[in-house]
Amino acid sequence: MTARILVVDDVPANVKLLEARLSAEYYEVVTASDGYEALEICENSNVDVILLDVMMPGMDGFEVCRRLKTRPSTAHIPVILVTALDQDSDRITGLNFGADDFLTKPVNDLQLLARVKSLVRLKNLTDELRLRVATTRDVGLESILRFPTGGEGIAKNARILLIDERPESVDRIQRILGDEGVVDVQTDPQTGFFDAIQGNHDCLIIASSFAAFDPLRICAQLRSLDNTRSLPIILVADQGEETLIRRALELGVNDYLIRPLNPNELLARLRTQLRRKAYHDGLRASVVKTYEMAVTDSLTGLHNRLYLETHLATLFKRAVDRRRPLSILMTDIDRFKLINDTHGHDGGDEVLREFARRLRRNVRGSDLASRYGGEEFFIVMPDTDAALAAIVAERIRREVASTPFVVNQGGTSVPVTISIGIASVAPKEDTVQNLLKRADEALYGAKASGRNKVVSAAA
Repeated sequence: MTARILVVDDVPANVKLLEARLSAEYYEVVTASDGYEALEICENSNVDVILLDVMMPGMDGFEVCRRLKTRPSTAHIPVILVTALDQDSDRITGLNFGADDFLTKPVNDLQLLARVKSLVRLKNLTDELRLRVATTRDVGLESILRFPTGGEGIAKNARILLIDERPESVDRIQRILGDEGVVDVQTDPQTGFFDAIQGNHDCLIIASSFAAFDPLRICAQLRSLDNTRSLPIILVADQGEETLIRRALELGVNDYLIRPLNPNELLARLRTQLRRKAYHDGLRASVVKTYEMAVTDSLTGLHNRLYLETHLATLFKRAVDRRRPLSILMTDIDRFKLINDTHGHDGGDEVLREFARRLRRNVRGSDLASRYGGEEFFIVMPDTDAALAAIVAERIRREVASTPFVVNQGGTSVPVTISIGIASVAPKEDTVQNLLKRADEALYGAKASGRNKVVSAAA
């Protein structure tokens, strides 16, 4: 897994040492000798992880980290503070400024490389989500891509799952978390695993040692499942478990703490994970929303032509492969131009929305109802032969014709009728294009013979 790592330190020997270690693992390394140069590199080029010294002249690492995390273009880049400072207060300060980890010099090689690999994997996920959102170029892009800082994006009712079998440890962690969120405790690791896969938690905190169970097995299993692949996991380890910690990071654990726990460090690391989860959840929600917008007609809420043409091909192939019937209804609102001319385009829009509502009431959940364009609509009905399709079409026609449509905010009733053409998949050598053509010809026949009719295409 290659990546671009930025090493920031004002001491050339420190830079050379880190550069050699990372280059040996085939990472691309860029360097900066002060905070200003580091900020410029991050703004103008792609960086995957930053190794940032704290004690630098001009602008210290804490301030560099703060500035990185408050800029939308760089806030998502993982930062590891690397320094000779070893006080708990210094580590917590860095974490509160948004740093992802804090390594003390001299840096342990295994710890450094495991942490870099873990954060590169996280950065790749973030980049993929950001790219999906950015390519849409929808309104509000900047607010979507802005990484939450401080207390932003952290739900006050965050649900935390703690898996730990030692009562004294559970009690201490619960007291530390206090009002940070709802803490669900599970002392049995296997039961805890099943609680985690329910998808109701914002973070998992798991102890490193159990009497008769390997906790890393839980972490590996959670990372293999779709609904828990992105669940933040914090490992609480004991002194001397560096090998286990390194293995945990390789398996996808997001962060770790070593006992005895510093309450402020636990809170800072938890908040970092909750912030990042809120950011990723926002990106995913935006991707889903954008996809829905791309395949949904904004006026009626039905699927649009793009979705119809893509999905119809899939349904057609499935019907042919399985030798199952499939029928389509091509529907047109009669004399819609007259409705627009008489009641205005707002009135015409109200008619289209009401027609869509009536259409939904008369088709199954498995049917595909879509607006093809203008006043034309399609209904694709899997496992439906021509005879049954004709019954459904007639029911829709009566539903529309029986009750006038109300427009102009309830001030006017408009009689509306529709014409429908039906086509079904032919038993031999049919194509989607021929199916659509037959439906179009049947619709033309319905309109030519007086409108407000249902006509089936010849087989």
